[in-house]
Amino acid sequence: MIYAIDRILQDVRVCLDQNETSDALFAEGDEETLHLNEVIRSKVLEAVRRVHMEAPYHLLEQGHNFGDDETDEEVAITWGTGEMANTGYVYLPRDFMRLVVFEMSDWERPVYVPISVDDPTYAKQRSRFAGIRGTAQRPVCAIGVRPGGRVLEFYSCKSEEATVQRAVYLPYPTIDENDGVDISERCYEAVVYTIAGLTLTTSGEAEKANALFDLAKTVLE
Repeated sequence: MIYAIDRILQDVRVCLDQNETSDALFAEGDEETLHLNEVIRSKVLEAVRRVHMEAPYHLLEQGHNFGDDETDEEVAITWGTGEMANTGYVYLPRDFMRLVVFEMSDWERPVYVPISVDDPTYAKQRSRFAGIRGTAQRPVCAIGVRPGGRVLEFYSCKSEEATVQRAVYLPYPTIDENDGVDISERCYEAVVYTIAGLTLTTSGEAEKANALFDLAKTVLE
């Protein structure tokens, strides 16, 4: 859902006021108000990143598809060869931040949480023995890096006839041309608390900031 920056500024200021923050934050005068708004605005994207990375999957909205929605083209797959047959990878969008879901057409279940190349499980995915790797019954995905950029590696399919059935991600947040930010609706309250906490951290109110960070975590439970 797209939230206007003006609304976010207002909600964060209400949050700060309700939590009896330092009087210095709410000093009278247009100059002080503008300064506070600038500080709040500067924390918006960081807060959205934090919350979207920490939120459980059931609180996230659908997200964005890997493929090009305008042309409806299939996601391009690079298949492994030889002993790595039926494994493969797809390139991730440049603005990829977090995987929402990935599923190949012949899998029995999707993958929501990919592993990293540092994960001990990753070495098993590179094994020459197919039975050790992920399978169509228990697939595994990993975030890796190739010469062309970051990729999502998948292990494994039953055959190379498989296609990408679902490939959804959350991008890094940005402020659009209409001064709006895309935030998962059920994460919005946590984002407001997090922005307020970051704003208090800037003004040296660490204890009050931590209380707001804890509130944000509670909302996400």
